[in-house]
Amino acid sequence: MPETAASRLIARKGAFRDALLGWYRRNARDLPWRRLPSLYRTVVSEFMLQQTRVGTVIPYFLRWMDALPDFAALAAAPEERVLKLWEGLGYYSRSRNLHRLARELAALPEIPRSPEAWRRLPGVGPYTAAAITSISFGEPSACVDGNVVRILTRLTADPARYRDSAGAAKALAPLAGQLVPAGSPGDHNQAMMELGATICLRRKPLCRVCPVRTFCEARKTGPEAYPRIAPKIIERRSIVRAWCVRRSALLLHRAAAGARRLAGLHELPTAEQLGLAESVVRKRPLLAKRTRSITRFRIAESVHAVAFKEESRPGGRTWAGGLVWVPFDKIDSIALSGPHRRWVKEILALQAV
Repeated sequence: MPETAASRLIARKGAFRDALLGWYRRNARDLPWRRLPSLYRTVVSEFMLQQTRVGTVIPYFLRWMDALPDFAALAAAPEERVLKLWEGLGYYSRSRNLHRLARELAALPEIPRSPEAWRRLPGVGPYTAAAITSISFGEPSACVDGNVVRILTRLTADPARYRDSAGAAKALAPLAGQLVPAGSPGDHNQAMMELGATICLRRKPLCRVCPVRTFCEARKTGPEAYPRIAPKIIERRSIVRAWCVRRSALLLHRAAAGARRLAGLHELPTAEQLGLAESVVRKRPLLAKRTRSITRFRIAESVHAVAFKEESRPGGRTWAGGLVWVPFDKIDSIALSGPHRRWVKEILALQAV
């Protein structure tokens, strides 16, 4: 077999591990889930960190731990409380999966320890299973996320072109697995994540202070060329929403319990949810206009003041299709999606001027 950059790295894996772990133990960030570590704190942090930056997660993690300090408290909590604590963190299916996971663990005779068993639990994929079991149980299972993909492709100057990050992670999993030490897999996985988050950055990596720079093939040609992943195809969408007020109450739409993305959360209703044409709502006074990104979508949203006509809709607090009147003094107690919480506050502040 011809020698490759990957085989050279594997041949030197002992020295690589020592350099990486020595650096990590001296420089690891002081993160709340690393203090007084426990299985529960590891699980909650790993769910929160999926597709979310550490700086964003920290205040949510601290608030969550104050309210729901263990699996038993989470399993017993009503869904509305779980959603409220998660409000603003996004990707709300994570909170529902975490809630379901706690309830499933509560029903098991013992906590599973293997990555394979954890992957059968709600919301746990290969990366999360490896992180939880390596950190909590010392299972020698490799975590492969975007950070690790970036590190490994640079270490080996990997010429392969990948369709997406998931494909790259799958292809690089065997190499990542060969680098994980049996003795301290949790520290190794955290060190790889730490290296990608603080040193081996996507743009302008800090190569001069990298603890494993002598193992890196890409330092010779330029690390920013790796990984070679096809750019995402961005889809643009527009959504027209209504601001509708009646007797000190705001009309909101609550997603059904079985909704895939926003189950149980409130948002300002769309023109379609009100049974109105977008062209009609667009003619109403513009109160707010925002653009945001969700996965591969770039979404432009506008909020317009729509007058409520008592005779045009059935009476009562709740309308058909999830539309509900929420008194302004109760809005803080319900679960709103993060952007809509900000929009409601901004519009109320403008109207108070």
